[in-house]
Amino acid sequence: MDIGVQQAGFDVLACIEIDPYCCETLRAAALRERRNTRVIENDIRLIDPLQLMQDLALLPGELDLLCGGSPCQSFSQIGKRAFLDDERGMLVFEFVRFAEVFRPKVIMVEQVKGFLKAPDQDGRIGGVCEALRKQLQNLGYDIKMQILKASDYGVAQMRERVFMIGIAIGQQFQFPLPTHGEPEKQVNSMLPLLPYVTVGDVIGDLALPSPKSNTPPDNSHIDITPDGDRRRIHGVPEGSHLARELHLPAEQRCNLTKKDTTKFRRLSFSDLSLTLRCGEIFFHPTDDRYLTPREYMRLHGYPDHYLLKGPIRGRSGSVRHLDQHRQIANSVCPPVAYVLAKEIRKLLLPSTYPQSQLLKLVVNA
Repeated sequence: MDIGVQQAGFDVLACIEIDPYCCETLRAAALRERRNTRVIENDIRLIDPLQLMQDLALLPGELDLLCGGSPCQSFSQIGKRAFLDDERGMLVFEFVRFAEVFRPKVIMVEQVKGFLKAPDQDGRIGGVCEALRKQLQNLGYDIKMQILKASDYGVAQMRERVFMIGIAIGQQFQFPLPTHGEPEKQVNSMLPLLPYVTVGDVIGDLALPSPKSNTPPDNSHIDITPDGDRRRIHGVPEGSHLARELHLPAEQRCNLTKKDTTKFRRLSFSDLSLTLRCGEIFFHPTDDRYLTPREYMRLHGYPDHYLLKGPIRGRSGSVRHLDQHRQIANSVCPPVAYVLAKEIRKLLLPSTYPQSQLLKLVVNA
């Protein structure tokens, strides 16, 4: 998210993040870009917002933007959906705790679609979202919410996420219009859209990845596919998945069922990517290998100069900390963050700031 808001002209004052590899990535980016961003590696519940505000030399109401995305596993359709019974589900209300102290002019919250219907502790469908909305409204914020498709803003991925925008400066926020779409649906459009960006558009020009080694390249374009997974994906056509290919040997398909549509899944050069997930790594459209972290970054809309830190694991499964593929899958697409932050900046600049002044931002990740 901080990549997109920086591209829109904001200055990142602080990032709060508990995952050590994500913090390593954030620190390296701040050092490389010569920013003074504070990367706070801690559980956000242990951070005193009043102390942080003092450390940043801010007064209540001076912060322009408080933004971030709390963990989505409690609300994700592919997770256990424990909602508020999962302590991670309660972290979304940290926005209220910080907003109560900082009184930022704007708040931006990102979550998965399942957040909209997540039941509260009384079982009311949508109760979690409504509770967050009401608590922020009680602090004086006008709340707007919308599901945005990353593909509508030039990202080569079918990723849908909910964004909640809270405004406390007496102006109306309007979500940005799509910039990309399907050509056949634009016959009489007053503002013709660009065609969707495909997998081939963003990864087709990359050279072959580096082979697996003990010293992976800085650009993370490395092939770490285990030999067993190469054998299992062999023969699966572009855009398909192993469970569908019933002509392949049973010992190759193993115990996959027709529901396993994302396991051993090849992407297609001519289509959008499926939503990148933490559970599996998608395969290259034609090569018998996983997509590399760099290819994942291209599919997510990261700029090529951005580098990841931390391990590149070769297999899916449950791990404590986020490897590079999972860092990307867990993150906000930078182009989506950019278009939202650009609209927010328009509301802040005219009445408050000269055009040359950078805005202030705390990223709450």
